Amino acid sequence: MSVELEMLFWVSILTLFLWVPYVTSAIINDGLLAALKWQGNEKQRFLWAERAKRAHYNAIENLIPFAVIVLIAHLANVSNETTASAAMAYFWLRVIHYLSYTFGISYIRTPAFIGSWLAQLFIVYQIIIH
Repeated sequence: MSVELEMLFWVSILTLFLWVPYVTSAIINDGLLAALKWQGNEKQRFLWAERAKRAHYNAIENLIPFAVIVLIAHLANVSNETTASAAMAYFWLRVIHYLSYTFGISYIRTPAFIGSWLAQLFIVYQIIIH
């Protein structure tokens, strides 16, 4: 498996579990039944949990283009040091983005988001010039 596909796998696994902290917070603070009744528009009791929820939504939104880009690169046999490094950078920048978003550190969150966006563009560029 290419590095790019491996990173897509790990980004997907990461995104798959990002709901756990804020749902656990809701269960601990409001009880299991209240958490199960959530309609999706309720506010979290703690700001960090609300930010974690928004960070999770952002991760889902960004997973789709990343997945499409990586899969197109794979199908086009575009895999090199640039694409591998960009895919690894994307993963770690998304981890940093989630943590900095959850803990409210905007001066880290924004550069991490922009960096992950640029990482995708590096892969796109490699596809275009291929």
